[in-house]
Amino acid sequence: MKKHGTVKKHKSISRRLIINTLIIVTSVLIAFGITVAVTMHNFYYGQVGDYVANVAASYDRINAATAEEYEQQIFSLAESFPMKNKVEVQFLNNSGNVLVSTSGYLPVGETYSGSASEAAWTGKLLTGERVMAVTAAVSGANGMQIGRVRCVTSLEFVDRNLMIINIIVISISLSVIVLTVILCNVYAQSIIKPLREVGEVAHRIAGGDFNSRIEVHELNEIGELCDTINYMAGELQSTEDMKNEFISSVSHELRTPLTAIRGWGETVKGLVYTDHATVEKGIGIILNESQRLSGLVEELLDFSRMQSGRMTFKMEKTDILAELGEAVCMYEELAKRAGVMLAYHEPKDVPYVIGDSNRLMQVFINIIDNAIKYNHEGGVVIIDVIAADGMVHVSVNDTGSGIPSQDIDKVKQKFYKANKKVNGSGIGLAVADEIVAHHGGKLEITSTEGVGTTVTVSLPIAADGTDGAKEDLNG
Repeated sequence: MKKHGTVKKHKSISRRLIINTLIIVTSVLIAFGITVAVTMHNFYYGQVGDYVANVAASYDRINAATAEEYEQQIFSLAESFPMKNKVEVQFLNNSGNVLVSTSGYLPVGETYSGSASEAAWTGKLLTGERVMAVTAAVSGANGMQIGRVRCVTSLEFVDRNLMIINIIVISISLSVIVLTVILCNVYAQSIIKPLREVGEVAHRIAGGDFNSRIEVHELNEIGELCDTINYMAGELQSTEDMKNEFISSVSHELRTPLTAIRGWGETVKGLVYTDHATVEKGIGIILNESQRLSGLVEELLDFSRMQSGRMTFKMEKTDILAELGEAVCMYEELAKRAGVMLAYHEPKDVPYVIGDSNRLMQVFINIIDNAIKYNHEGGVVIIDVIAADGMVHVSVNDTGSGIPSQDIDKVKQKFYKANKKVNGSGIGLAVADEIVAHHGGKLEITSTEGVGTTVTVSLPIAADGTDGAKEDLNG
């Protein structure tokens, strides 16, 4: 149903694109056609009108003193008129009666509106022929009006040419409309086809098939979209793999202490009154594993709070040396058992910072624990603290296995573990980085594979005059 709905939507897009384009193109073509038709009509009719008016104006003065002399001369003028095939010239008396015509016959029943003062008249004769007529007054030698002259020309040739032009314009317009429909359909399909493929792959990705990829056909905006979706699918697959590995790792981390607690609990139960040394050893292991289990659960809870934005902080003026010193003290015994030398160079005086002491302690514990965990027997962990550039810098340097260069930018991502052979949930550094960022600081990691790793936590120094009043801040 969803797939069908997507295709239907694409068809709607195509149809809407064609309709909108047709409306625009048709409107433009109609406006263009009307403009061309009006312009050509005015041009041709203007040319004909000027020509006929010039012919009429050529007879505005005749070398005759009276109307009788005018009537005698017009016959020779009509006989000698050179453009009889283009224009008919009618000589009229002052009463408007036609005396002679260059066509050889006198029009019967033809009427022309207008007067000599009007430039031109356009209309139909009784025969249905469209003509243009211009009437002008004829003056004698003494300047008195002795008659009139009317020049008439047919408009059939002009109208035929105008019709041909209109047919050409209409044909071109229809061709443009057809071509527009074809191009719009081709263009719409060039968009819809990859979009349909994008939709289908997106549905498969939404269904959990993160191996689906879109084939990129062209390097354009749609191609960039396809590349982005392919990248998203790869990142989702990577996240899914890390999540599955995280679940497997956490399950193992939970199973190990639970198995130890259960096993030693059963052992202690049977020897509680007989073998005090074994009972004491078992209780110690149970307590250690319980503490380890509690720490893992707390780490998971912190991660959950971080993801949901519910991690809380109690910000106050904090002696960072006190929190760091306590974290070092907690891991001295573990370092000895692992054969790792833990060296802490505590400075005499370091400025206070504004932060949550418990959260900062959590950051230091995580970093020191990793430094010992990823080290080797005979290795060294060196912890230094300096204040510079308005920041307190705590660096933890180990001589362990180091981090491969391709993993250095990923170790702070949730679920990611560079060394899968070492136990851990893969979320400790992600939580630590979130805590440091909330304090306005930075957690930076530099490492060389086979040489060691340095983790540096930088926190802003508290401003002078801070009274240390506690403030609840919700992350």
